[in-house]
Amino acid sequence: MATAANNNRQDALVTLNPVPGFCVKSRATNDTVVHASIANVSSDAQVNRASHLVPVTKGLKIFVNIAWDSNVPPPPQGSEEAVQHAMRGLHIDESNPDNWFVPLVVSDARSDSDKAGQPAIVFDAVFSPSIKSRTSKDADFKYSSLRIEAQTTIILSRQIGTPNIAFKGKPQTPHVTVPASLYPPGHPPAKLIQEIPPHPTADSSLKRQPLSASVAHKIPSWSWSEENSRLCIVIHVPALTPAAISLATLDVEPRRILLSVSSLYNLDIDLNASDADLTATFAKADSLMQALTLKRKRDLDVDNAKAEWRVADKTIVLHA
Repeated sequence: MATAANNNRQDALVTLNPVPGFCVKSRATNDTVVHASIANVSSDAQVNRASHLVPVTKGLKIFVNIAWDSNVPPPPQGSEEAVQHAMRGLHIDESNPDNWFVPLVVSDARSDSDKAGQPAIVFDAVFSPSIKSRTSKDADFKYSSLRIEAQTTIILSRQIGTPNIAFKGKPQTPHVTVPASLYPPGHPPAKLIQEIPPHPTADSSLKRQPLSASVAHKIPSWSWSEENSRLCIVIHVPALTPAAISLATLDVEPRRILLSVSSLYNLDIDLNASDADLTATFAKADSLMQALTLKRKRDLDVDNAKAEWRVADKTIVLHA
C-alpha cells in the first residue's frame, strides 16, 4: 500500500559553484536553435529575446566544460560494464529503473568565440566530484559531452578534441532543483521543496521519477512562432516526467500535430479543421488564437521536423 510520502515528491534546491575540470570541443553537424542562458542575452547577441533562442549552424564549434560540484548527486553503485557504458554516454534504457546512470546538470547555451575569434557555443556539464578520479583513467569520459544532445537538438560530431584549457569562459553559479531521492544517506540537500501531484517537476538528465496516478489527462496549452523560416511550436507539459516521456508519442503531418502521453496529455492540432472546431477544442486551453493563426501558415516541414523535451522549461519544442 502506497503512503503519502510515496505519492509526493521532494526536490532539493541547490546552488552550484562548479569547479573547472577540463574542456572538450566538437562541432554541430546540423542547423538548429538552442535555449540560451538568460544572462547571455545581450544587445549584440543573435538571440530571439521573446523565446531566448540562439541559432546554431552546421559546423559551429561547440565547447563543453566538464566541471564538478558536490551538490550534484553521485551515481549509485553499479557493475564496471554498466559504469563504462554510462561513462561513454551510450544510450540508457529509461524503462529500466535499475539501470546505472551518471547524474549531471547541463547548462543552457552561452555564446562565445574560439581562439581565432570565430563564433562558438558553450555548455557546462556538471558532475559529482565522486567520479573525478575515473576521468584520469577513462579516456572515453570525454564522450560524456555527447549527453548534451539529450537536452538540445544539436547533433555533435564524434570527432572530439580536448583543448588545453580547464574551462571555456567564466563559471556560472546557477540555482537548480534536484530530486532529493538521488542523494545518498548522510548527504542532505540544502533545501527541500515539497511537490504535490498533479504538478510534479522534472529535472534535467537526472533519475526518472514515478508517475502519480492522480495526474489528470488534459489538453496542454501551446504557442507557435517563426524562427529562421521554420515554424516553432512550444507545448507546455509541466507534469511530464522522464518515466512518462518514454511512453509519449508525437506524430507530425503536413497539417496536423498529435501528442499523446498516457494518462497525462492529449493534443490534436488539426490545421485542416474549421475555425469553429478549433474554437471548440482550444478555447479552454488558452491556445485558440495560436491555432487560428497557425492554420493560416504554410504546411509543416515533416521531413526535417525535430522535437526536444526541455526539462527546465517544462516544454516540448517542435521545429518543422
